[in-house]
Amino acid sequence: MQVVTPSPDHVTTTPNAVMTGLAAPSRGSTELSTWQVRMAPGSSGPEHIVDREQVWTVTAGALEVTAGGRTETLGAGDTLILPAGVLRQVRTAAEAVEALVAMRSDGQVSVPGGAEARPLPWAQ
Repeated sequence: MQVVTPSPDHVTTTPNAVMTGLAAPSRGSTELSTWQVRMAPGSSGPEHIVDREQVWTVTAGALEVTAGGRTETLGAGDTLILPAGVLRQVRTAAEAVEALVAMRSDGQVSVPGGAEARPLPWAQ
């Protein structure tokens, strides 16, 4: 058994969100990664593809996700299962959003027309 306490060393800030790494191989997990996502009102992540299934649980605010041409709005307490390999985009509305995300620890992300797939730093 291992307890992971959030640390500033495990925080990654992008132009669209702040990710706080929780479970990950670098913190003792062998199979899964989990992290907290915080997005400011009106934020929108880039269109991207993750090669592993992800599970998102919204803990505060409202989140709009478009994946595979379908858009869903999630509120606090809702959970979304995003399949691997599907083009997706995550957006907030007029309020800040917090969510917990789980994924296999070996997942990689790519952006259409961008460079090769890369690991998610907060999930390593």
